[in-house]
Amino acid sequence: MKKIQSKSLLTLVVFLVAIGIVTTSADRFIGIQNTAKVDTLRSDGGAADYYEIDNPNRVRYPAILREHREESKGYIKQYVKRERAYIKLMFRRGKDYMPIAREIFDRYDVPREFQVLPALESNFTAHAVSPAGAVGYWQFMPELAREYGLSISDGNDERKNFRKSTVAAAKFIRYQLKVYNNDPLLVVAAYNCGPGRVNLAMRKSGAKDYWSLKQYLPAETRAFVMRFLALNVVEMNYDKFLQNSLDLEEPAKIQIAKMDSVQGEDATTMMEF
Repeated sequence: MKKIQSKSLLTLVVFLVAIGIVTTSADRFIGIQNTAKVDTLRSDGGAADYYEIDNPNRVRYPAILREHREESKGYIKQYVKRERAYIKLMFRRGKDYMPIAREIFDRYDVPREFQVLPALESNFTAHAVSPAGAVGYWQFMPELAREYGLSISDGNDERKNFRKSTVAAAKFIRYQLKVYNNDPLLVVAAYNCGPGRVNLAMRKSGAKDYWSLKQYLPAETRAFVMRFLALNVVEMNYDKFLQNSLDLEEPAKIQIAKMDSVQGEDATTMMEF
């Protein structure tokens, strides 16, 4: 009689432990996104045995660039592979500059994503000079620099002062966002080739969004816009980039089994074992 009671007690303990293990594992997995999303229906109209949740491993895009994911992911995939050394160098150089840019952009209500422009314009180099005569971190031409409050003289060129030139850049970008209906890619294109070229592309194409008129822009500008997108995606997923795990093909959703279904199947299996 004592042997039978002991065996029954042992069976009960194993059963409770099995349920506890399965429940804890499922709770831990679901806890990634706090709560599961709406149930998916089976093809026969019944409720499926799983939930759909946001994929925690999916590459993140900045909020103002999320709608451009599909058009840009192929380019970004190739760019981060081809320019890996350059990207790492730019983020090392930019680590002291980008916090300053973010602080200034916040003050002028400009999206932070534009903080990567000095990497593309000047490689974060104060004394950079373009063939056309643009100077400094943000590559301002003399006339535009003076229009936005920068002093230029033989002894002092504020285009080489990061804080002051970033204030000028914030004012210019804020104005261009109004002109181009808050389309960040058109603003970036205008920054590279000038508003005149972008306006001409809009007239030729009859379009007002970047993807519909990009073929009317210079090839250099199109590449510039794509690099802007790529650097922002890397900035948001820098750990993944360093670990070579930046997988832009990760799906938006993943499926996980319902806890009651998992508990029943796994608990039975463990009990039988």
